Amino acid sequence: MRYGWIFGAAISAIIVAMPLVYADNAECGRIEDYVYEDGKSNVIVANRNAGKQVALTFDDGPSGNYTPMILDILAENGVKGTFFVVGRNAERYPMILKRIHSEGHEIGNHTYSHPDMKKLTPEQLDEEISRTGKAVSDIVGVSPVLFRPPGGYLSNDIVDKITSNSCKTVLWSWRQDTMDWKCPDVEKVVETVLSNIRDGDIILFHDFNPGKSPTPEALKIIIPELLGRGYEFVTVSELVNM
Repeated sequence: MRYGWIFGAAISAIIVAMPLVYADNAECGRIEDYVYEDGKSNVIVANRNAGKQVALTFDDGPSGNYTPMILDILAENGVKGTFFVVGRNAERYPMILKRIHSEGHEIGNHTYSHPDMKKLTPEQLDEEISRTGKAVSDIVGVSPVLFRPPGGYLSNDIVDKITSNSCKTVLWSWRQDTMDWKCPDVEKVVETVLSNIRDGDIILFHDFNPGKSPTPEALKIIIPELLGRGYEFVTVSELVNM
């Protein structure tokens, strides 16, 4: 059988994926064939060969409120992040996207409209990826080479389609989903990251939130603490290439 997966969290060992939900009408094959923690596969959740380096990632923006706040915090600490942008939000806030790029952060593709991935046809997924790539390229002159599916939903066919669009699929590391989109207490977000951190982790945050986001205040605690522990913050592509 060929299984589809929803990744509520990523894997914790090389070539081991954790099945959470099986997709209907899935075809034959295994996501395990794609997922590694060595930075060399078509689906990346970590790079355990990177030493004391980690990647901060932010989904769903840019937004007019939280993205500038997060950029300020990153600048104050001299660290880089990776922003997986929604195409229509990039078009809405082109100057913020330009700031992300000009300050040396990486921009990834998070679809154009943040759809339910389970309901997309291959043609619709192509459109979501290419439309966002064009939007970003038109604004900053560079098209994303990383893609993160909304909700972390993947199947083998989706991975193949992403790869055919010249992108590498990025999820996040086991136990590094901060769930910040649910607006938990700042302390909960901090605990999630600091109590579970491992070398080569990819940490999941969001820079768009319709509620009161805990992310900026959490970052003010997390970044200095990890710097004090000897960690370096890099973009996902830098992490992958270590």
